Formats: sequence, structure tokens, C-alpha cells
Amino acid sequence: MKTSDLKILSDDEISRIQQHTLELLENTGIIVELKKMRNLLSDHGCAVDDVSKIVKFPASMVERFVKKAPREFTLCGADADKQWAISPETRVWSGLGTPFRMLDPKTGARKDATLEDLRKHLIIFDYLDHITGNQMDIWPQDIPMHTTHVEAIRAWAQNCTKTFGMGAYGVMATSDMMEMVSLVMGGSDKIEDKHPFCGIVSIHSPLSSAQIQLEGLMILAENNMPALVSPEAMAGTTAPVTLGGLLLQHNAEIISHVVMAQVVNPGTPVLYGSVSTVADMKAGTPALGSVETGMISAASAQLAHSYDLPIRAVAGATESKVADVQCGFEREQSMTLAAMGGVNYITCVGTLESTNSGMHELAVIDNEIIARVERALRGFEINDETLAIDTIKRVGPGGNYLVEEHTLNYLRTEHFIPAVTDRDHIEVWEQSGKKNILDHAANEVNRILSEHRPRDLDPKLIDELDHFVNKVAARSEEDFLAAEWEN
Repeated sequence: MKTSDLKILSDDEISRIQQHTLELLENTGIIVELKKMRNLLSDHGCAVDDVSKIVKFPASMVERFVKKAPREFTLCGADADKQWAISPETRVWSGLGTPFRMLDPKTGARKDATLEDLRKHLIIFDYLDHITGNQMDIWPQDIPMHTTHVEAIRAWAQNCTKTFGMGAYGVMATSDMMEMVSLVMGGSDKIEDKHPFCGIVSIHSPLSSAQIQLEGLMILAENNMPALVSPEAMAGTTAPVTLGGLLLQHNAEIISHVVMAQVVNPGTPVLYGSVSTVADMKAGTPALGSVETGMISAASAQLAHSYDLPIRAVAGATESKVADVQCGFEREQSMTLAAMGGVNYITCVGTLESTNSGMHELAVIDNEIIARVERALRGFEINDETLAIDTIKRVGPGGNYLVEEHTLNYLRTEHFIPAVTDRDHIEVWEQSGKKNILDHAANEVNRILSEHRPRDLDPKLIDELDHFVNKVAARSEEDFLAAEWEN
């Protein structure tokens, strides 16, 4: 049988959180920094205070607009034939995080991330069979900040067939992204129903939103692009220390942003998102590798599904600074809890140090961890054939099953067969050079990069992408920042 889902919350607890969410939004409200969004919400019956920028949402209005968000939508890749359904019943895995430095697994040395690191990461992700795409997983430090988004999309178009995403970085950047993605896919009409791009809209806990993020949300909604609305509330600092209190607060934050997306464009695909965790109370910093992160993700999945919405949640994060045992058990525990809890879009692959550092080899290892998690959740069947009663009788006492037809028929479906995990006998391991999992992952990285060839793009498209990147590079950083305060 299929492995049962993990349930953190009872039906009564979900209902209580939902009711208190409506109460918070109607009586306490949230800060909405963007004036044109406040005006739009006012037009739909919200109480708006332009001095404090607090908006209060009537309960009936919240319930009405949440229902306008679709329960499912389709992601596609830069190769539009690659498609993934996103719904409360499906599950995909993706990268996430904005590492601005890379870790050398051999020496432990760190260096600033480069555009070439981003390109390599995109290539590696394209080959990893359990990963759908990535969300701007490497943040290059060797190019101007205001060109990062267009350089990333060009690298994606040239080297990756899977889906891509970035943050909602305000008016100019988000508009650029939509224009470039349309170029890559052959027109804006090609991205309306099958979406190659997801935009992350970060929510500022407690109960607040930033202008730059709301500008991005509005542009995503206007283009019918999926928005991953996600707080990173930290229990004990930016949220109540209790996990129940954190869930209530971040539910109110998320639902308010779902409403805002639907006010702009009813039917905009959204993912109920969570990067929420606990704070390390000694330092006041996020503890994404904590066991509570997985518990929050699983509980958030129940809340999202209670609104009939798919959910994105963080998993695979660690506070470890190196690829050690801590790095391994922290990432696997959150992956397992998120998947068992029913999260539909699970992000964080190939990062460590609270997602501030990246490592290509770790992405390969994460792909194998994901395969293990998926195998565990698939469970196994009990029927006359899998019970193997006839085979057991035939082999009998003292026999061996190695060459049995039953073994050959079921070997690859019943057993997880690792690609980079070492299972050799110690003598074989010693004779092969005593390689560990990082060595095997490094070999896989080198194989992927050596075999990769850039995508065969139309020369006209290449020229258009180059022209667009050059146009953006000609702007000044001051122009880029100034655009965010014009509205």
C-alpha cells in the first residue's frame, strides 16, 4: 500500500486557524506598502489607512477572492513539451535559495559565486531526473546587480529545458523577466496556460509586505504567471515562539497575498508558500535545518489544501557550513517531512549554510535523497504475486532467490538502486580509491558538464536575447533602483 500522509493538525485545529485568520485580517490587518495596491483593495471593500498603510480585509471578501485562485495549473520548461501538473495531489522538487558563494567540497574553501557557476548549476539541474527546475539558485557576484535577472534568463534559455523562476524584484526587473520569458517561449500567448516561470513573492513578517515585492506580484498577476507567496516567519523573533502562533500569523500573511493576486487578475495561479521556521534563540537567525521546519511545512500543507490550493515549501536546507553528517540529516529530515505532509512544490536543492552557499555536488546528492524519499512514499503492494508464495515454495529451505524470474521481474521496481551512494564491500572500496559520496557526486558533475551541449536555439532568438541583455546592461544601477519608487 501507499505510505500514509503525515497529519500534524486535526480538522478542528485547521478550522480554528482559518477562523482566527479571518479575524486577524479583518480587525488587525497587514501593512500594504504599495499605494496602487491599497487603492485597488479599497475599491473591493477593504478598510485602508494611507498613513499607517494598514489594510483590513473583510472576511467575506477574503473568502470570495481565495476561491478565485485555481487549484491546479501546468508548469512547463524552456522546452514547452516538458510539463508538470501542479495541484494539491501532485508533487515536484525544485532548487531554491540565493547562494552568493560556492563551496569547494575538496578543500572547504569558499569563493564568490559567478555567472559561470549559475550556468553550470542550470546544466546540472537539467540532467537530474527527480528535479523539475530551479529558482535562481546561484547569485552571481561577478556581474552588475541590475543585470543579474536577464543574464540568468539568457543562461536558462541556452542551457536548460526545465522550468525556471526568480524573485519578484519590483517593476523594472519583473517586467524584464516577463518580456524575456515571452521571447524564449515564442510570444506572451505561449506562457498564459503552460507556465515556464514561477515568481517568488516574499512576505515580510510580521503582517507586512514590501513595495518591491507587491510591484512584482502585480506584474506576475497581470501576466498570469504563477506566484509563490511565501513568508519566512521565524518563531521567536518575527512570529510567536509557539508553532501554532506562527502558523496562524503566516496563514494570515499568505492568504492576504493570495487575495491581492486575485484582485489584480482573478484566476492567477498561486502557490501557498512557506519558508517559515524557528529562530535560533541564541543568535536570532533562521534555523532552516531544524526539525521544526519540516513540521511547519507539513502543517502548512494541510492549511493550503484546506483552501484547495497547492503549496510550495522549503526543504533540504541546513545550517551546516560543510558537507558533513549534519548537512545530510538536516536536509533529509525536512525533505521527508515536507513530502509526507503533502507539499506539492518542494524547494531547496544543492545549498548549505542557510542557503547562502551552494555546491554542485550537493545538488547531485539531493537528487538521490529525493529518489529515496519518493521510494519510501510509494510504499509497496501486497498481492498474490508480490507475496511470492509459489517462488518461496519452489526455492524451499536453504535455497537462493538471485536467479529467480520473480527477482528479475521485481528488482528495479521494488528496490531503490543508488547512483552515487557507496554500497561496495570494504575491500572493493579500498581498491577503488576509498571514494566517498562527494567523490562520486563530483564524478557525476564532471560527466554532466562534459557531455552537455547548449540548446540549439534559433539564431534570431539568440540575437534578441543578446540585444535585450545589452539594453538592460546599458542602464545604471541608479535607474534600476529609482524605478521602484515612481509609483
